[in-house]
Parts: sequence; structure tokens; C-alpha cells
Amino acid sequence: MESSVTVAALYRFTPIADPAALRDALESTCKAQGIKGTLLVAHEGLNGTIAGSAEGIAHVVDFIRAQPDCADTDVKYSHASAMPFYRMKVRIKREIVTMGVEGIDPRASVGTYVSPQDWNALIADPETIVIDTRNDYEVAAGTFERAIDPKTTTFREFPGWFRRERERLLGKGKTPKVAMFCTGGIRCEKSTAFLKAEGIEEVYHLKGGILKYLEEVPEDESLWRGECFVFDERVTVGHGLALGSHVLCRACRRPVDEEGRASPLYEDGVSCAGCYDERTDEQRASARERDRQEKLARARGTSHIGATRP
Repeated sequence: MESSVTVAALYRFTPIADPAALRDALESTCKAQGIKGTLLVAHEGLNGTIAGSAEGIAHVVDFIRAQPDCADTDVKYSHASAMPFYRMKVRIKREIVTMGVEGIDPRASVGTYVSPQDWNALIADPETIVIDTRNDYEVAAGTFERAIDPKTTTFREFPGWFRRERERLLGKGKTPKVAMFCTGGIRCEKSTAFLKAEGIEEVYHLKGGILKYLEEVPEDESLWRGECFVFDERVTVGHGLALGSHVLCRACRRPVDEEGRASPLYEDGVSCAGCYDERTDEQRASARERDRQEKLARARGTSHIGATRP
């Protein structure tokens, strides 16, 4: 099927004096262009993923890059055969990616960027410690060979995990190289800045994130295994940013692979094996009814007023 929707994942760390004013301008610009997705605005910058026509996305990106110190805003493009978002949301946050550590400023100190073409050599080096900075449900869908999974459920847990595991990871004596990666690069901006603040000097991260690697590195040369979770209705993508095989559990927002869908605990719109024991029978019954109403509304071409999908 022809891909008719352009998807743009973007971020920029830059001081924003009036986040509310930028939020309002972004919301107005996106809606005027028929764009959907989510953008986060904070005093430290902006971050998000949006989708729409190629012309509409270009208009919004031009608007963002016209803002003070935003000309070099990092944007990664991909495509989808259908709109991967249900609405447009622009929100003000304390951080555009929440780490919760005061004084971490990627504009002042950050790790060394490594291009996708040079990444394989770095992470194949046995002297390099490779860390996946994403959350456990993302890692479960796919990761790089040799990567350490911190098993975090939120990025806020990453600093505590590193401080607890530092000696085990790095040992004593000469500190090894540390290479980190994430979906689009933004979490690594903060995680490498954090490690630098912790006194680690040889810190590297994948420029453009997993998405740029999957876009540019041929599958037969790739050290990536599995698929990459993305925060929209595509759920996961593979090499060449082709649509992946996972679906989304509507109850817990985790990706579910083919094996997971064969589990007796999986019910579309209600539960998966990962969250079944986290919910009561009453909660599952409520989710079942909500899913039924949403499907009826979509069949009529309308929106269900109680819909919770993004």
C-alpha cells in the first residue's frame, strides 16, 4: 500500500522563555495544516512526533525552525499508510524528556555523537559497554546485540539504576567506553549528559537514534535484532522503517508480538499477558465495553466520546 502520511519525530534543546505562547502558536499552526500527534514544550525545549501531509509537515517544521535557536532542530522523517494519531496535542511539561535530575543540560555537556555507519564498530568492541536507555517494554520489542537492559519502567529510573550498577558495569581501574542509544536520540542527550556529570568521560551515543540507524544501515549489515517501538499507532517499525508486526495492548500500552497474541491472557482492547494480573475482572469488563463502543463508533465514522486512544 502506498505510504501517504508523512511522520516527523523532532526535538530541540533550547531555552524557551514563554512555553505557553509557543504551545498556542504550535497548536494553531498544526491544526491549520491538519496535523495530528503530540508535541511537548518546556523551558528546556520542545519534543514530539507529528503526522500529516508532506506539505503540512513541511509547514510546521519550517515554523519550528523559524523560532529562536531552532534552525538546527533535529527531525527524522518516516511514512505511514494511514494516520498514526487520533488527535493533535500540544502540552507544557517541566521537561521534554523526564529524567528528574536537576542541573542536567545537554547544551552544556553531552556525549560524542556516533553516526549509524560507525555504530557497529563501536558496539562490537568488547571494551565498550552498550546500554539501552529505553524502558523495559520497548527493549522487549527489539534491541542491539550486546546491549544491557536496565529494566526500567520510566526514564526517571535511569539515574538511580546507573548509580547502583556503576561499579558492576564499569569495574575498577581504567573506565571503559560507554555507548548508549534510544529511539530518536533525545533520551541519550540527557543520559550522556548525566554520565558526563557523574565523571564518565568516554561516553558515546547513536546520532539520530535507532530510527536513523534502521533507515540508513542495510539489514544484512545490521546489529539490530527485532523491531523498534514507536509511540504511535504503527506500534513498531523494522529495517527501512517498514511497519512492524507488533500490536498495542490498549490496557497497558505495551507492544504485543505474535506469540503474545496467542496467549490465552491476550484479549484485543482488554488485556495482554503482561498486564492481565495488574487488573481486576471489573476493570477488564469496563475495558471490554469501552473497546466495543469504540469499534462501533469507528464503524459509523464517528468518535466515541469516552475513547482513550491517543
